[in-house]
Amino acid sequence: MICQDCKKQQATVHMTQIVNNEKIVISLCKDCAGKRGFHSPLDNVPFPLAEILSGLMQQQFTQKTEPVVDIKCPHCGLTFEEFTHQGRFGCGECYKEFRPQLEPIMRKIHGSSLHKGKLPLSSVEPPLPVKEEKRIEAELKKAIETEDFERAADLRDKLKAFRESYLASKAGD
Repeated sequence: MICQDCKKQQATVHMTQIVNNEKIVISLCKDCAGKRGFHSPLDNVPFPLAEILSGLMQQQFTQKTEPVVDIKCPHCGLTFEEFTHQGRFGCGECYKEFRPQLEPIMRKIHGSSLHKGKLPLSSVEPPLPVKEEKRIEAELKKAIETEDFERAADLRDKLKAFRESYLASKAGD
């Protein structure tokens, strides 16, 4: 959505106000919102998670020898380098755009880059991709325990391919 004031930049600030039972929605870019006096209450508040993420990102990319291409979110304009310094995304699209760079960090923090949290109460069985991934992981663990390393290598490759195809299908959503 384009800013209602300047009609040039993407709107990242969305204000909804109800006056006399009438709903007014304003969508502005960060600059125009600032000119109108709208500021995020979190602008000057210390954000420890941002510092942790920022530190992990800096550590991750100082260890690599190849330079990180400066990726930019097409929706809000946030660059990956800006994200590594501030530790916050500019919009929901940043997750999709920066996914390849974030996966190693998510593995470090959570032990996995795929969400395996709770399911809604209405869902009795986990979705098929999660079940399949768990099945392959269990087979891989068993192959390692029985020292069937050839089978373990095949399963490792199968698991990697499965995860990549699953992530690619999710990125297309």
